[in-house]
Parts: sequence; structure tokens; C-alpha cells
Amino acid sequence: MSREARRAQLIASTIETLAARGYSRITLTDVARAAGLSHGLVLFHFESKERLLAETLNFLAEEYRQNWQAALSRAGSDPAERLNALIEADFNPAICTPSRLAAWCSFWGEAQSRPIYQELCGDKDDAYNRQLEDICQQLSDAGGYGHLARHVARVIRVTIEGTWLDLMTMTAPYDRDEALTTVRTCVAMCFPEHFTPEGLRHGPHRQG
Repeated sequence: MSREARRAQLIASTIETLAARGYSRITLTDVARAAGLSHGLVLFHFESKERLLAETLNFLAEEYRQNWQAALSRAGSDPAERLNALIEADFNPAICTPSRLAAWCSFWGEAQSRPIYQELCGDKDDAYNRQLEDICQQLSDAGGYGHLARHVARVIRVTIEGTWLDLMTMTAPYDRDEALTTVRTCVAMCFPEHFTPEGLRHGPHRQG
């Protein structure tokens, strides 16, 4: 395998191992075993556990960024369609997997991982939040809702993150479709002329 392919294999194994063992308990030996490789080969590619975890977090963050930006690029200029695309992107089956959700929660939940999370993901989080706020402002203006965009965007974002936590922590979690319906129910409360719990309303939107 090429160096890039081997590193990708090890990052994939790290995601699975984080899901199984958590941030504080993961070891390079665990990752090597999951990948079917030697401990030395993991060290050759990543030098330390800290470097491996940083590279894994960077991979997850970049994968997430590319996913939502690609969804927006396909959505056109209508703010309701753009908001719907942004929401659906968070439940893309390639992104919203049990192992990825658990890996994200590992980085969010462990105090020792917070500095590295802020360093690697802070700018990406800010870019997403600005985009969400801009879309909410455009939709509020178009529909005459009079919302304060940062509050609406925050409610939507917290609802998305809450459903992610449900999918990861509940004994009998609901599926992605139910999670998406839950988020759309929240959005429909904020923008009832544009959304229902099932998705975008059809027909002309209310004008401001």
C-alpha cells in the first residue's frame, strides 16, 4: 500500500477504536490490532499516540466540512433549500455512522482532548456557524419572521448535536430518518411557512 493509503487505513482503525474504547483508553497497540498491523508500523506513520489522534480529528473535521459545503453547492440560492441541504448533510449515511458519532463524542467529552479540538476545529466550527446564521437571516428576511438569526441558528445546531448524542448514547436509539424528522420539526417551529416536520413546504413561500 502507498503511504497515503496506509495512513488512511490507520485513521479508519483509530475511528473504530475510539468508538470502542474512548479517548482516554485508546492505545497504539489497540489501533495496530484493529488494523492488523504492527505497533511499529503505526509509530512509523504517526510517531506518537497524540499525533495519531490529532490526524484522526483533522480527518473527521475536514470530511465534515467537505460534506456540508458540497451539500450547499448543490442547493442553489434559495435560503430554505440551502437550510434543508445543510440539515440533511448532517445525516448523510457516510458521515452519520455509529463509529464516527462515537469518535466525535470522544473528542468532545474528554477534557484532555479539548485544546486539540479547539486548535484543529475552531475555525471550521466558526465557518459552519457563520454559514448557518447567514442562511437563517436570509430566510427570516424572506419570510418576514423577524427572528434573531444567531439564536435560531443556535437552536437548530443544538438540536442537531442533541440527536447525534441520542443516536450514540440511547439503549434503543431511533434511526437517522427519525433524527432528521426531529431536527426538521425544530426548523418548522422557526420557519413554519417554509418547513414541515417532513421537509420543505411545496408551493410559494410567504413573502416578507
